[in-house]
Amino acid sequence: MNAGIIGIGRFVPERVVTNVDLEKVMDTSDEWIRTRTGIEERRIAGDDVDTSDLAYKAAVKAMEDARVAPEDIDLILVATVTPDQPFPSVACMIQEKLGARKAAAMDVSAACAGFMYGMVTAKQFIETGSYKYVLIVGVEKLSKITDWEDRNTAVLFGDGAGAVVMGPVSDGKGVLSFELGADGSGGKYLYQEKNIVMNGREVFKFAVRQMGESSINVLEKAGLSKEDVDFLIPHQANIRIMEAARQRLELPVEKMSKTVHKYGNTSAASIPISIVEEVEAGKIKDGDLIVMVGFGGGLTWGAIAMRWGR
Repeated sequence: MNAGIIGIGRFVPERVVTNVDLEKVMDTSDEWIRTRTGIEERRIAGDDVDTSDLAYKAAVKAMEDARVAPEDIDLILVATVTPDQPFPSVACMIQEKLGARKAAAMDVSAACAGFMYGMVTAKQFIETGSYKYVLIVGVEKLSKITDWEDRNTAVLFGDGAGAVVMGPVSDGKGVLSFELGADGSGGKYLYQEKNIVMNGREVFKFAVRQMGESSINVLEKAGLSKEDVDFLIPHQANIRIMEAARQRLELPVEKMSKTVHKYGNTSAASIPISIVEEVEAGKIKDGDLIVMVGFGGGLTWGAIAMRWGR
């Protein structure tokens, strides 16, 4: 039995904060942000909206797309580092709102790689036959842990949620291979005190190396080559990091997802948001070989090679 994605959904707040908006409140410029990160704007949730609200709305859309009822969901996994509160988990909060009464529920904390960790966890439950349908949500309200006076980090982050329902798919489809990893010695380069603290230079070096390596590794595990890849969905952190991964796979520009200009770095939400955007744009089609790869605080990383479709 193969496990794959059978439904997708996303939700982003309405409020758009542009680079020009940030120019007015801190010592930065639109050109500086765009040339170094590729970001032009990001979405910021209001004070009356928390992480679980974003997660719930994306989850509803994914379940509708999968044509799966709340009572059919066996497990809810929410990848986030910005829960509403330490406990109950966001997963438990949306389990109640969704009415998914039989579902087990827990949060996954692997920062920007969290969605990859969630998908790989779901794969095990589905392929062993323990569970049939697993809802995975990547969601962040990073605005609540961003230091808006730190121009090095404030320009990077945004809020949003992306969700998928995973379940059994036909032979040859679904997750073909994966890689998960961590290097705790690098935790000092990206962490949260009250707000996000980052050593941009060290994180950049790590990400450029790891994103490319992991992408190649999952292809080799699946017995495939760079030439087989139809589309790359990298974590949307920084266009220069994303470009390094694309070049490592020798893919043309049009075969890489780029949503960072619209949403900034949404951490665990960035890959599932990008999946929805690219499927809706017709860039991901049935039978396509997709590589997804992310990295984050921990330091953590994860990659998946997947054959799209049911």
